[in-house]
Amino acid sequence: MNAALVAAGLIQAENVPNDGKGSVSLHPIFAPIGELVLGGIASLIVFALLYKFAGPAISKGMSDRTARIQSDLDSSAAARKQAEADAAEIRASLGDIDAERTRLFAEADAQAATLLDEGRTRLDLEVAELETKGEADISAAAGRGADDLRVDISRFSSQAIESSVTASLDDAAQQDLIEAFISRVGQGTAS
Repeated sequence: MNAALVAAGLIQAENVPNDGKGSVSLHPIFAPIGELVLGGIASLIVFALLYKFAGPAISKGMSDRTARIQSDLDSSAAARKQAEADAAEIRASLGDIDAERTRLFAEADAQAATLLDEGRTRLDLEVAELETKGEADISAAAGRGADDLRVDISRFSSQAIESSVTASLDDAAQQDLIEAFISRVGQGTAS
């Protein structure tokens, strides 16, 4: 029967008019019956082969894809639950953060007050030491000044006495004073 159909298709194919550019169908809308039958059988064979060989691979790919999507959905749901739990924990600890901040500020204030008190005490001690040292330096400077003043007074007074004695004494009176001094020194009562 197949051979008869093929032969009929070939006979009909020979009767197809040709316009010089290619074959033209006998009917303007439908293909020849032989071509429809052969095309239909070939399509059924291709679809059957696809169903038999490609069908299992396609259904396995689809089930794998479904499993992968389900796994992604499950992991995203678990991640969302974990994120919500973390957010709740953070919100709960937020109150602890305020209390901790208040405690830390109180500790910092106490430490600052302690440092200020220690600094003031240390500064008071340093100021007292500097005042004591300054008073000692002033006393020493005053003593040195008094000594320097005495030395200067004695030097100026000796110069003044010498110049006044030299100006007021004549040569004869000066000679008498020198001899009187030498005689006292000789007697051991030089004063």
